[in-house]
Amino acid sequence: MNYGAIEAGGTKMVCAVGDENGKFLDRAIFPTTTPSETIKLIIDYFKNKDISAVGIACFGPVDLDKSSKTYGYITSTPKRGWENFDIVGTVKRELGVPVGFDTDVNGSLLGEATYGCAKGVSDAIYITVGTGIGGGVMVNGKLLHGMLHPELGHMRIGKRDSDQGKSVCPFHDDCFEGLASGPSIESRWGKKADLLADDESVWKLEAEYIGTALVNYCMCLSPKKIILGGGVMHQKQLFPLIRKVFKEKNNGYISTELTRNLDEYIVPASLNDDQGILGALKLAMDAD
Repeated sequence: MNYGAIEAGGTKMVCAVGDENGKFLDRAIFPTTTPSETIKLIIDYFKNKDISAVGIACFGPVDLDKSSKTYGYITSTPKRGWENFDIVGTVKRELGVPVGFDTDVNGSLLGEATYGCAKGVSDAIYITVGTGIGGGVMVNGKLLHGMLHPELGHMRIGKRDSDQGKSVCPFHDDCFEGLASGPSIESRWGKKADLLADDESVWKLEAEYIGTALVNYCMCLSPKKIILGGGVMHQKQLFPLIRKVFKEKNNGYISTELTRNLDEYIVPASLNDDQGILGALKLAMDAD
């Protein structure tokens, strides 16, 4: 049995067809332009693929409340043209199959929980640090939604006195995304993150912000594993720095076997950047 998967991002849409074992049979990538242009490409791609259901792991904010009149909508997104767009209803209507739906970061966490480093872990978080910062949360084996869905990238973490940069978030002057996302790094240092790999001061400050956020998440959510993905996290030198900051700021308060072994507790994404599309595939299976 074949399933469709859509990793819907603000820059690109990754579409794939896979089977119940998580094996991909085909894949395509389309630019995220206007809804009418982009959705047509997606629908045309899937129309003759004989799929039983589709899963969408989507940029947001989105409405995940199935009792809501706007369930399946992309809501107050800063992505122009996509505000209040019914992505689930449109795909379901055009393809005539069940549609599973969640946030992009919850999708990535679901991919890791199904096929990757969080397999068998009941409580975990996945943080993506890239163009933006977002987080997916799993509690007792279920993805957390709540009133809307977690917005871990907008936790206020406080700007360091030594930081000469400015928050790039239009809503908050001291949130995690505003201070530590890829655009924040570029704004502060004048170069993209991948051109700053050898500058120790860049990554020391970045680790300070990421480590601070992770301690906050640990205190609030008590995850059994913390997974870090996204383009900025391709800078592997960050991981030991982040673990050091986490240890310092935790200061021994949360003392468990997990927090005493940070190399296994705070880990990189494990699925070669396929965690999002694999999560979307699992959403499709669960919707069928």
